[in-house]
Amino acid sequence: MSGPAGDLPALQIHPTRHCNLSCLHCYSDSSPKIREALEPELVLAAIADAAALGYKVIAVSGGEPVLYAPLARVLRFAHEKGMATTVTTNGMLLDARRLAMLAEDTDLIAISLDGVPASHDEMRGSPRAFRDMQRRLESLRATGIPFGFIFTLTFHNVNELDWVARYAVEQGASLLQIHPLESVGRAVTKLEGSLPDACESAVALIEAARLREEYGDRIQIQVDLATLPAVEAQPERIFADGQAPCGEKTIAEVFAPLVLETSGILAPLQYGFPRAWCLGNIRESSLRSLTVRWMLERYSLFQAMCRDVRAGILDNTEVPVFSWYAEVQQKAARFGPECWASSEQSVPAASPPRQPACAASSVAETTVGT
Repeated sequence: MSGPAGDLPALQIHPTRHCNLSCLHCYSDSSPKIREALEPELVLAAIADAAALGYKVIAVSGGEPVLYAPLARVLRFAHEKGMATTVTTNGMLLDARRLAMLAEDTDLIAISLDGVPASHDEMRGSPRAFRDMQRRLESLRATGIPFGFIFTLTFHNVNELDWVARYAVEQGASLLQIHPLESVGRAVTKLEGSLPDACESAVALIEAARLREEYGDRIQIQVDLATLPAVEAQPERIFADGQAPCGEKTIAEVFAPLVLETSGILAPLQYGFPRAWCLGNIRESSLRSLTVRWMLERYSLFQAMCRDVRAGILDNTEVPVFSWYAEVQQKAARFGPECWASSEQSVPAASPPRQPACAASSVAETTVGT
């Protein structure tokens, strides 16, 4: 069994918040008006450090990454360091010039697909979003670059999964990733009440199993949801086993993904993770230095928080399917590392009277998003 970092630990890089769209669910609050970007020298230094630590994959997202001028240089450098590369895009801008730029050093292109055309356009805030994405697919297939689709699961669209899977297979995609909506970035204000609940999550898991049986090896279907039996049986996969790193292990062997935000902040697990838990900013210190310090000062506390989340989940057997990352993020937004610093113990979220004493003070220090 592989450790919690998985067989291919990844560094996610969000080099720009500039985008041609202003999607309702955008975790980074990107848009055409925002030009914030990371300096390429910082990105390359972070990749070099990540490779040296043992990370195997660079996953580039945004914003819209094809609008980041140094993207080809970044992907080439990652390949030179022996890392696999993925690029997540809305697909609308994959013209011949950009596809030629991506062709040599991109191992997978992941394209956002948020349901049937009307639903996709509504989520993307553009009547052209689906049409323009679809008309780029023929040229993408001609390059031979493997590609897949990422479907954002909400409270309203699980019924569209069948259409999405059929469309993905018809277009020649090798992957369909089903990812639950996150309460981060623009989704907090634009999609209130749209997070999938336990019912939608369970239906999505069942539907994914049916689709795997229907399509077999024609497409890989991945669901970013956890189940109660898995959380109970495999605490080591969710950073909840309490085993401290030992010997010559690096952070890449015990923790992934790391997320490099456009601001330079290095975050655990996902974009917008509460700041009190983040590793620091690569503009102030190297990725290597930040990870070493975090492993010494914060990782055991992070594990204690994850054990607390797991205990609360196991106490609530009425919810058998859930987003593990969302559960951890919610806990981290309420309680900073100092809440576990003294005893490295906490209690299930279902028991308010026994919560850490510093609960009230930690909220202001762990604001979600940027």
